[in-house]
Amino acid sequence: MSEARTARVYNQRHVPRKYTPAGRRVSVYVSWSYPAEAGRNAAELDNRFSTMTEVRRVAWPAYEDPKWSDPYRFQQTIAGSLELFFWAWVPFQDFVAEVTGHSVPVYQRIDQAGFHTPLDERVLDDTDVLFVFGLDHMVTGQEAQPGEIEALRAFLAREDARLVLGPHHDVGASDDLSVREVEYRHHGDPLVPRQQRFATYVRDLMMGLGVPVINRYGLRPATGEDNRIAPLSTVRDLDEKGWLNGVTNFNFHMHLPHYAVTPDEHQAVHVLARQPIDTSRPHPFTDEGNTEFNMFLWMPPGGDRAADVLLADSTIFSTLFGADDSLRNFWRNLVS
Repeated sequence: MSEARTARVYNQRHVPRKYTPAGRRVSVYVSWSYPAEAGRNAAELDNRFSTMTEVRRVAWPAYEDPKWSDPYRFQQTIAGSLELFFWAWVPFQDFVAEVTGHSVPVYQRIDQAGFHTPLDERVLDDTDVLFVFGLDHMVTGQEAQPGEIEALRAFLAREDARLVLGPHHDVGASDDLSVREVEYRHHGDPLVPRQQRFATYVRDLMMGLGVPVINRYGLRPATGEDNRIAPLSTVRDLDEKGWLNGVTNFNFHMHLPHYAVTPDEHQAVHVLARQPIDTSRPHPFTDEGNTEFNMFLWMPPGGDRAADVLLADSTIFSTLFGADDSLRNFWRNLVS
């Protein structure tokens, strides 16, 4: 991939992209309020992102280069760890731009400067493939409004449209503190608190659009040789559009959500890929006899909805957790 040759800019409005039959226009919508997330009290134990100082301590010495550790160059608060997300999305944006011929804007529900961008025609009119990354902590109250759901419903009426929903994990939902401790010991990430519940916004979208799925838990994937994530268990017969062509695995992340399908709605949603779980670490989900969790789901067009709806966790599109040819094949399949 060629290295970017242009300078970075900030604080300008998006210039709408013109439709081209050869390349889809891809947009990313991050459901958080940046000020709400960055402004969380670091003295609170739960439901917040780590500070950059905490990241450096746990990942030492990975972030000891001055470009990360110098407080005059990089924020050491929660805001710093939020900026790591943006760094890690750039390779995905660059890859998609090369595949499609279009730049990839990243919108935030509320950005660093406090600008509120609801999911409306300003985002959707020049978008063919929309990724919604559900990274809002529930405590920040990012509720989808009726107008946003209506705008998405109109978007999904387009045959050329595609929606990829990525609600993140829901760790520690139980009121029982001992259960929260079991969940924490299972995933083993000291940067994740005993309770970290995400994705009110995407849950609202799913409810409003009739997507019968809910994000549950934060499960640790099984690993194989060289500590690589175990291959996916795929259902190729149901993959009519080839979403998983050339895909054997995603990237390793210590706590991934199980996308549970409402029991009476299994015909509406195809579970195309499941991820084997690290069963050496107890968890309420594996105690029920489960050895895999739902990782990638597809809702084919139906009724008034002409577009495909897909579910895949936002970490799959972040190079914070690695990227290989299998993952890039998946990216290409979703945007082609």
